[in-house]
Amino acid sequence: MKQDIQTRKDVHFLVRSFYKKIRAHEILGPIFNTIITDWESHLDLLTDFWETQLFLKRKYYGNPVTAHQEVDVKMAHTITSEHFGLWLNLWFETLDELFEGETTWIAKNRAQKMSTMLYMQIYQHRKNKS
Repeated sequence: MKQDIQTRKDVHFLVRSFYKKIRAHEILGPIFNTIITDWESHLDLLTDFWETQLFLKRKYYGNPVTAHQEVDVKMAHTITSEHFGLWLNLWFETLDELFEGETTWIAKNRAQKMSTMLYMQIYQHRKNKS
């Protein structure tokens, strides 16, 4: 029986497992592997982000909207809603493989809301720049 996400160690395991899939993905891998040059630091940052999201422990102080807008600029405005859908499907798949429970559901729910919001912010940023 799987357990729920309970600790930073669980979050770190989730983030590492998930981004291993992302890096190998035929569509998402080239984007992430182009943008991210220091994977260890990035995985620590994402662990902070998700620990903040799931346990309400303020560890992440970045701006995900700006970060994703910058990625879209670097990728010549080629990021689409399909990319976010692929990301979300892998996130759900990884969660379902590793965990179950209320915090796992929260991780799915927050990711779904965030993916929609981030794509809308990228789209709006494009409109404002043209």
